[in-house]
Amino acid sequence: MTQNIYDDPEFFQGYSQMARSVSGLDAAPEWPALKAMLPPMQGLKVVDLGCGYGWFCRWASDQGASNVLGLDVSEKMLQQARKTTTASNIQYARADLEQLNLPASDFDLAYSSLALHYIKDLPGLFGKIHAALKPGSRFVFSIEHPIFMAPRNPGWLIDSEGRKRWPVDSYQMEGERVTNWLADGVIKQHRTVGTLLNALIGAGFSIRHVNEWGPSDAEVAAQPALAEERERPMMMLIGVQR
Repeated sequence: MTQNIYDDPEFFQGYSQMARSVSGLDAAPEWPALKAMLPPMQGLKVVDLGCGYGWFCRWASDQGASNVLGLDVSEKMLQQARKTTTASNIQYARADLEQLNLPASDFDLAYSSLALHYIKDLPGLFGKIHAALKPGSRFVFSIEHPIFMAPRNPGWLIDSEGRKRWPVDSYQMEGERVTNWLADGVIKQHRTVGTLLNALIGAGFSIRHVNEWGPSDAEVAAQPALAEERERPMMMLIGVQR
């Protein structure tokens, strides 16, 4: 079973104070790039894998999706999503993505935001998502970049000239990485870029777009703290087609 760190009181309290938790999609700096990879929502049946507070589910509904299913392993996340959702075409359900069970050829779009780096059997999940999508449908997701995940003790280092450097530790050694982020003992699954993309190809997807996201000049001007995101990619945005 996926580690349910989001139901840990300490973790949930920290997560609830993040800008993207308080203000939703517009507070996520990668959202404009991710949104540009999505098809028009009108009439689509959508599944959100790791839906969290339900921000994307509500956006998809507002954009004309006919039906939206939000899945998350965290009951605390789902409680918050249900409290802030009134649209009748949105349903939420608790689900462990390691044991995903969806009807075959049922969805027009699968979406996931910063959830898949927790999944141990990612090739298995990709296969299940492929089977649940209709032919020609899209799967669009963001995931922590393998470069960002590689350090066993992530955090900036200062070199001899006082410059910040992001360490890359045992990049080729894939597997579990334990970090202290909002709470101690958060388990993530490190894999290389090649392994990630080849798992998608192996599941039968065609890769349409890959974005090793970094902020634009305008974004850095508006939020100077984003400048350090140019020193190493923090996340990847990937769009594939069934």
